[in-house]
Amino acid sequence: MRTPPPMMPGYPIPRASLRARAVNGCLSRLAHPLMGAAGLGGSAPAARVVSVMRSGLNQSLAAVSPVPDGTVVEPVRALTDTGQVRGEWVTHAGPARPAPTETVIYYLHGSGYVVCSPRTHRGLVARLSRRTGWSAFSLDYRLGPEYTFPSAGDDAIRGYHWLLDRGHRPESIIVAGDSAGGHMALDLIADNTRRAIPQPAGLVLFSPLYDPTFELARASQRRGVRDPLIDADAAQRILQLYTRDAPADHPRMRIALQRGMALPPTLIQVGALEVMGDDARAMHRALRAAGGDARLQEWPDQGHVFQMFPLFSGESRHALREAAGFMRSMAGTPPL
Repeated sequence: MRTPPPMMPGYPIPRASLRARAVNGCLSRLAHPLMGAAGLGGSAPAARVVSVMRSGLNQSLAAVSPVPDGTVVEPVRALTDTGQVRGEWVTHAGPARPAPTETVIYYLHGSGYVVCSPRTHRGLVARLSRRTGWSAFSLDYRLGPEYTFPSAGDDAIRGYHWLLDRGHRPESIIVAGDSAGGHMALDLIADNTRRAIPQPAGLVLFSPLYDPTFELARASQRRGVRDPLIDADAAQRILQLYTRDAPADHPRMRIALQRGMALPPTLIQVGALEVMGDDARAMHRALRAAGGDARLQEWPDQGHVFQMFPLFSGESRHALREAAGFMRSMAGTPPL
């Protein structure tokens, strides 16, 4: 397993840009009232409310996370012995579907397990592809409330096995994900350990979810942390549409990391403003305590998955450059 460089150039930064701070200020005044107006501020939202909201929310996210010119996309629908793999290959140029000998990114989008898709995250994934020079497979996994725990995690595991079956070597796969996708990435690593399946070359996680009960986030919110986008109480209620009655101590809910596990080198990036910051810190501590090589970058004045929004934050580009440099170091290739 390759060792990443001790620190990548250009990090840390002392403060975010004025633009990023202004946008976050506006978002913090708008997002929370909108969540309440949408019926997410009280008791658990009805499944039909989330289903109705999903299309509009997904379209809005896709609009503010533009796809770079020249991006090539190829949809995937593949049947395996254990079920279907859906998603899309995304690349910055040339054919989207890479040869098995090439290094690839396996991307797990965030969603709270109930919203978003490869389409909402295509801009982010395409920018990672452009900065690394690699194609990325972005998984289209099953969402709640139509599907419940652990459907999405099962899909993420199946997608990794599908890449291996296509001939992609584990040491040439970098797993990346944001928010709930970070939780699924950790679930995948634990499952690989249980089954003695080789681990990917590295993990890059943006604002990862570590505690699906949202107790860490709710405690942060009670201490006065105000995320520009996320209300922890509402997010916890939305997530319950997927987790339902799954026990909080289920090994695939609160994923235990132990010494002796083969843990890929990991980069975690988190916005210093976000209410899920303690999730990233707890995941970082757990990986380090289990003997893993984990790096944590806290970006000042940034909110949840700020890497997705280059129109709002110049730091989005800087963070992706750091992430791409880490990825390429894990694959043994120099930065672009």
